[in-house]
Amino acid sequence: MKLLLGWILFFSVSAAEYNPKRLLIKTQSPQLLKELKNQNRIHHLFSSWYVAYTEDVNKLESELSELKTDIIFERDYRAQKKALPKIENSKSLPPSNNKSFFNDPKADSVWSFRDASNHGSSIDKAYQGNFPSPTDKIIVAIVDTGIDYNHEDLKDVMWRNSGEIPDNNIDDDQNGYIDDVHGINTLKRDDQGNASGEMMDTHSHGSHVSGTIGAAQNNGVGIAGIASNVLLMGIRTVPNSGDELDVDVVESFIYAAKNGAKIINCSFGKDRNEGGQAVKDAIDFIGEKYGTLVVAAAGNSSRDIDSRLTYPASYTSTNLMVIGSTTSNGRMSYFSNYGSKSVDLAAPGSQIYSTTPGNSYGNMSGTSMASPTAAGIAAEVLSRHPGLTPQDLKAVLMKTVTKSRRMRRSMASQGRIDLYNALNSL
Repeated sequence: MKLLLGWILFFSVSAAEYNPKRLLIKTQSPQLLKELKNQNRIHHLFSSWYVAYTEDVNKLESELSELKTDIIFERDYRAQKKALPKIENSKSLPPSNNKSFFNDPKADSVWSFRDASNHGSSIDKAYQGNFPSPTDKIIVAIVDTGIDYNHEDLKDVMWRNSGEIPDNNIDDDQNGYIDDVHGINTLKRDDQGNASGEMMDTHSHGSHVSGTIGAAQNNGVGIAGIASNVLLMGIRTVPNSGDELDVDVVESFIYAAKNGAKIINCSFGKDRNEGGQAVKDAIDFIGEKYGTLVVAAAGNSSRDIDSRLTYPASYTSTNLMVIGSTTSNGRMSYFSNYGSKSVDLAAPGSQIYSTTPGNSYGNMSGTSMASPTAAGIAAEVLSRHPGLTPQDLKAVLMKTVTKSRRMRRSMASQGRIDLYNALNSL
């Protein structure tokens, strides 16, 4: 294990970038951190994890190494730049033979709504079924490139921080964030390292993900999202180049869970972990303390992540559900990662039609699109059965997939997520 860790750290030094001004530290003795000569300030993240701001991360690491205490520290690594899925075209796909349950004019172009027999996830069928009505409003956090919160199909389903007065440049609820009305932006910080409250999407990725999960239903506009009783919390943590940092990811998870998110969608990832554990500890922490399910994309490298790990998908947290992608013909998407142990289930992810900034719509493909399909279904099930724990919810969704021989060796559940089956089992 030490040999492997050493190889990872060697690789990271030569190939990975990190923030030279921040260091993640885990300690049971936080009073010692304030005495460090090479720290400018210390910020508590969660549990025993802190982030130290410094002018020289190497000097701070040396100083920590000399302490005769049980302290773990790791650098704030980047994911490395990569291309995010882009809008393939603005035209909706041909509608299916079955008219959508929703009155939204473009809802029948979202092929994932089709029945399992037609390779969808039985969304229309579920809404036509005789199941208990939704009772609880479910907050879903989208940790991504932000959300166009003014979009005609998203503005009415945005989460709103009731303790914050918009645009007054004051931290009204004293939670450490100014004007965090719909979420936060960890990419834009003040001189003290505090994240901004402006999380407008400047890419399109996050807005597309958001529409799949919860675009307003039956409003006579655009598409319909999968979840009917949902609020979308926007957290801008993924740059347009996809080069997210570990500290930002950790802070995003903690903020979301603290503010009531029961589901967090993560349509991002990286191919290495540099031996770090802060992100996994954060996932475990929010599952135990807040009952939050983290839904993560498996990745788009067409590889077996049982042997070639990717993160956060390869973490073993019980409240983490990892999603591969399928096409409208029922096959695994050519780009989708797979793994009989690491990938839990599949969901439609190729040519998904959803919201894009500026009251527009378009198709995107990727496990980035499959993950919110699963997150939307999870939110709908949880809204109707709010007593489910993250582990219970994950188990229900995995046990009720539409199985496929093609997926027998590709994922643990051997099938594609199905809303009708899930609701019918409860």
